[in-house]
Amino acid sequence: MKAFFAEEQTRHDPKAFLSSGAPQPNPEQPARAERLLAGARSAGLTIERPRDHGLGPVAAVHTPEYLSFLEHIFARWQRIEGASAEVIPNIHPIGRTGSYPASAVGQAGYHMADTACPISAETWQSALWSAWSAVEAAETVISGAPAAYALCRPPGHHAFADVAGGFCFINNSAVAAQMLRKQAARVAILDVDLHHGNGTQGIFYARPDVLTVSLHADPVRFYPFFWGHADERGEGPGLGYNFNLPLPRKSADAAFLEALEVAFQRIRAFSPDALVVALGLDAFEGDPFGGLSVTTPGFSRIGEAIAKLGLPTVIVQEGGYLCDALGDNLTAFLTGFGGKQR
Repeated sequence: MKAFFAEEQTRHDPKAFLSSGAPQPNPEQPARAERLLAGARSAGLTIERPRDHGLGPVAAVHTPEYLSFLEHIFARWQRIEGASAEVIPNIHPIGRTGSYPASAVGQAGYHMADTACPISAETWQSALWSAWSAVEAAETVISGAPAAYALCRPPGHHAFADVAGGFCFINNSAVAAQMLRKQAARVAILDVDLHHGNGTQGIFYARPDVLTVSLHADPVRFYPFFWGHADERGEGPGLGYNFNLPLPRKSADAAFLEALEVAFQRIRAFSPDALVVALGLDAFEGDPFGGLSVTTPGFSRIGEAIAKLGLPTVIVQEGGYLCDALGDNLTAFLTGFGGKQR
């Protein structure tokens, strides 16, 4: 299996984010990429550099207003006297109406869902190369490969069409799914990250051509709090095309795999032509966020189970934070997936 990654993805390196109102070291660090690269190589994957695909694939799922904001906000922020070193909003609209602020501060609040997606000097370019890794993986599958892995860092599944959030800026899984739609009439996205893929859900919530399925820690007391509940089923033409499976805190391998079988039933009923796996490794029992308790062998079983769907698959890296087993967890998933792929 091929894997795609560009060195530029490590340049995004914000130093802090706000957690419970207090500045904390940012856990979404460049070192994650090095651990994940080692894990992919241990699974026997060939690492290739993606091409520059321009804005087209990204603009297919994000608004031009938002992309312009991401490209220019850091330089604009630096012109504000006394501003923070990185873009972190201090205001958020209760409702987003037709009005649009002209100020950098107002636009930061408009386009950033929380204080966990700080924007630094290299964020725009790193996010683009991350998305282009997903595009390259999707093109590889379109060209006939049974699967490909995109080492996307920064991650993407909390990014909506015009809002960043939770360390995410461009929604790489959504970009990959939209690319697959060039050939596939129906695409399913299976998100197995610790956190609900709220941005992915939002992008496709009213669409019947992309099924979104997410397994995650119950958001009633866990980020992203306001999305990811079981009664969120889609809207308009997309009603019935969104499926959330919130899990109790500390759920381990057995509970996760049981929920995965329920997810598979919905995916099979949708009969997709291709699959995107939004792969979070932060469901691990030793991950710093500590929400679920999947083991390293559990990730191998998850990969094996997903492979048995027998679908052309793009695996897009989402969460999974610095701990000793991060690379091993990726190796376990990819080995399980590759070892049992039909």
